[in-house]
Amino acid sequence: MGMLTAFGGLGASVRRITAGGAGRGERESMYVVFVAGTLALTVFISYTTFATAMLMRRWRLTSNPLLSKADAVVRLMLIGVCIGLGAISGLDYRTLGWAWENAWQQLLLGGAIGLGLGLGLHVLSQWVRNSMGTRLYSKTFSEMIIPRTQREFYFIAAALIPVVILEELLFRSLLIGGFSPLLPAWLLVILTSLVFGALHLPQGAWGIVGASIAGAIFGLLFLFEHSVLAPMVAHYVANLLQIMLVFRLLDGPHSSKPGAETGVRRLEAGSNAAEE
Repeated sequence: MGMLTAFGGLGASVRRITAGGAGRGERESMYVVFVAGTLALTVFISYTTFATAMLMRRWRLTSNPLLSKADAVVRLMLIGVCIGLGAISGLDYRTLGWAWENAWQQLLLGGAIGLGLGLGLHVLSQWVRNSMGTRLYSKTFSEMIIPRTQREFYFIAAALIPVVILEELLFRSLLIGGFSPLLPAWLLVILTSLVFGALHLPQGAWGIVGASIAGAIFGLLFLFEHSVLAPMVAHYVANLLQIMLVFRLLDGPHSSKPGAETGVRRLEAGSNAAEE
């Protein structure tokens, strides 16, 4: 009975969204395709993330995963899928956050929030690492994405762009904006932030908590600005700042690979001391 009621409610919501005018049945069908496609994409990304986390427990990657060309191509394809899903949803682009009014204001606001969030998460991450070691913080993942040279840092800065665009299109634009006719906005922010956090499983328990907090902030920013631009900027700035701070903390090279490796060994020593 509960499932029948839920599906009945979904059907009523879809009819309300697409009510009026010719082609109503077609719009209903396309919105259902949008919902199903968005959920399928979320499940696919969740599964691949979980599989990656399990793989990292048994096998150490020899290269920075952010710089994988194959992964970059897949991300670009998934960005196209997100845009396609939004286009067929039948929803107004403002609902999806694709109407970028006052773009400069959003850029400045997103940048400011990203700086504050990135710095705050870095300080908390340092405290978690120093006080609890690897029990809550995965040093393996951090070591893999740390730039080894100044040149590699610039490549990573560029590689982060499609990563952020994909995550914001899916979690903020589609799952919050696109599902807003079906569920309350506050509930969507909570649910998406939890899923967003869970997708950071490779970073350990603290990675999940930190990402959930960040996801909630990005979701609220999306609702406040009615645009995906501000959370995109905040997300990118926060990620890049954290990588830059860890890069500098680890003596991360002033263009020499050995310096970074020395820093990584120092990080390992600190984590081991905390565990003892």
